[in-house]
Amino acid sequence: MGKRGGGRVEQRMGMKGGGTLAARQEGAQVRFEASRPGDNRGLYKVWLLGEKGGRMLLGTMLPQGNALHLGRTCSVGALERAGCWPLAGAEGVLAFRFGQETGWHGEPHPERYIRDPELRRLKGQVVARQMEEGVELAVPFRTDSPFPMPALFCLARVEGVEGRPHLIWRFDRDGRPELAGKKPGGERQGN
Repeated sequence: MGKRGGGRVEQRMGMKGGGTLAARQEGAQVRFEASRPGDNRGLYKVWLLGEKGGRMLLGTMLPQGNALHLGRTCSVGALERAGCWPLAGAEGVLAFRFGQETGWHGEPHPERYIRDPELRRLKGQVVARQMEEGVELAVPFRTDSPFPMPALFCLARVEGVEGRPHLIWRFDRDGRPELAGKKPGGERQGN
């Protein structure tokens, strides 16, 4: 697989689509570390490519400083079953593009839309966009701090706002949260 040292086997390679992947085998486990410079274009997924033609999703890279990073450990057995062991390469694929949104503005008083004590801590970070049926509120998506408004975790979606990833919630005119992906009028998108 690459250089050996102390019972470990390491391999480093460039990924198709940009970035690098390091794989370190220790016994029956392989630790993968993928990274690429942050480009604010969107979220990237890392796929492993095997010498036997297999292809396996390793995961989604997350922002870390000015870069995107993914660390994951897999068993050699799982990699073999996926046809990805021995490893032949990896690919970084732009899986979700952050679009240039319009209509967003800084919202100094988000509490006028909903009453959530967590919003006080987020003052200065909240942006809003008026919708026909209510409002959308967004805060920067961060992996280095607690999830904002944890009671509404499952109702958030991640999208780009002004080229950066944000958590977005939609609220009706009465300040009630709506399901992510819900269209005005109560229909779910994709149905």
